[in-house]
Amino acid sequence: MSERFFIPSPPVHGRVVLTGDEARHLVRVLRGQVGDDVVVFAGEGIEWSAKITRLGRDEAELETGPARHDPPSVGPALSIAVALPKGERQKWLVEKLTELGAAQLIPLETERGVAEATPAACERLRRGVIEACKQCGRNRLMAIGEPRSVATALADMPPDSRVVIADPGGISLDPRGLAANATSLLAIVGPEGGFTAAEIAAAEQAGAIRVGLGPHILRIETAAIALAARLAGDG
Repeated sequence: MSERFFIPSPPVHGRVVLTGDEARHLVRVLRGQVGDDVVVFAGEGIEWSAKITRLGRDEAELETGPARHDPPSVGPALSIAVALPKGERQKWLVEKLTELGAAQLIPLETERGVAEATPAACERLRRGVIEACKQCGRNRLMAIGEPRSVATALADMPPDSRVVIADPGGISLDPRGLAANATSLLAIVGPEGGFTAAEIAAAEQAGAIRVGLGPHILRIETAAIALAARLAGDG
């Protein structure tokens, strides 16, 4: 057994106890047995090999080995600020951005948005990040930021950031030129109906570069994933 399990905090004295959904998945779904080997991670860029030492109905005690640290990230950290799509498309968006190494997803509040980033919706996004990390082998969680307007998302970025906003009339994206001398990147993706002229103007006034992603109109999640694929370093 080589399954991966998320733990909310690092092991203490080489010991960790799985509870909740993680324990139920190990005990009831996978039918783990004492002595089985698994992997645990706490979302901070470290993983531990672990061995099951005790099983209960809704918990599992593990003994952990030495920590294995991820190599340093390459390139500036990427945040994707996106007007959330509807329904299951949010889950797919989170899964793919996690796999591609985006550092943060910021739910955007826009004038033409169709899905509200409620606290419950943001919590579902966070759970989706954990599941995606378990599947793809990523040890650092992609952060889910607080919902922000375009103006607020821009204002919150460090001074040495570079910002692009997806727009059908924009220029071709130059990832290397954009990332040069930048410690962080922000890519902004609008709702199904597009940004308003005022939102585009505010972004450009704050230094955002309008970039196109090809000749076709892309859905929200497609545009976000296309940007992440071109811009993200190792998450």
